[in-house]
Amino acid sequence: MTAVLVPEDLADRTERVERARRAPVRRERLVVAVLSGVLLLVVAARVLLGDFTVTIPDFVRILAGADIPGATFIVMESKLPRALLGVTVGLCLGVAGAIFQSSLRNPLASPDIIGVSMGASATAVFGIVVLGVGGADLSLLAVAGALAVAAATRWVAGPAGGQRLVLVGVGVAAVLASVIQYLFTRADEWDAHVVLRWLTGSLQQADWPTVRWLALALVVLLPLTAWQARDLRVTELGADTAAGLGVSPRRTDLMLATGVVLVSVAVAAAGPVAFVAFTAGPVARALCGGRTSLVAAGLVGACVVVGADYVADYLLADVNVPVGVVTGAAGAPFLLWLLASGRTGRRAA
Repeated sequence: MTAVLVPEDLADRTERVERARRAPVRRERLVVAVLSGVLLLVVAARVLLGDFTVTIPDFVRILAGADIPGATFIVMESKLPRALLGVTVGLCLGVAGAIFQSSLRNPLASPDIIGVSMGASATAVFGIVVLGVGGADLSLLAVAGALAVAAATRWVAGPAGGQRLVLVGVGVAAVLASVIQYLFTRADEWDAHVVLRWLTGSLQQADWPTVRWLALALVVLLPLTAWQARDLRVTELGADTAAGLGVSPRRTDLMLATGVVLVSVAVAAAGPVAFVAFTAGPVARALCGGRTSLVAAGLVGACVVVGADYVADYLLADVNVPVGVVTGAAGAPFLLWLLASGRTGRRAA
């Protein structure tokens, strides 16, 4: 006999389906809200605490324009721009890492692994050692290098993309690492110091002009990323399924290009801060119950960079460790865990 659904049963089942559909969205919103609160706390700790502590009332007075001897200069010229630079760099790297890993369906497909960050670094080192450029010119050179390496990697990988793109990117990164090592041996003492600081990833040279142009880049890039993210979950189903649902490979390439630009501007501002783009996406996905969230990934990246910068600044007495040292030390075990657990091929295309 065939069971007949009465209207009450049909309405109850419909309500349960709707609750099941809304649950992941509610969880994602909760995660974003909690991460936003954590980021505010981390930024507050970075600005108010440390060798020179600032009270909250004094901080509010400084923001209002009051001139407190000593405190105003330290907050406005050192602590606050450094914290804001860490936020913007972390947002760029976190969002870009999630774009790469979701679009290519591989947790190893981060800008750190497939050579995008290395492309920016190689061109920057070339500019420092050979061309003798710095400042805005060096930043533009780094952006151009990242874009060129990403385009070359995509062309060599061919239309298949996916796992092949990751493998080609690893090979390109190895070649660029050799180029950097060669240029490093040709540098004089001062240039070698600048190159080493750049390659490590540091927020120590944070200033308001850098914060402003990076924030302007985010104002342009984040809305574009949000518009493209409508197709992100479809691309996670695979190229064939995505094409069947009307998402062409060109849209995936456009999303990847946006991720490349996000990485390049972040690297141009602070150097290749290691493993932030690599770890932010998986951490955000785990917090959201396996659901991809670019917003959560960006917030995780911002929390990691600002928190790591605080640890780097005060971990050892009288020693200012670059933030890239701390993120690299934390990210390397995460990479080894992915490799040892066999999760790297779980979503490979």
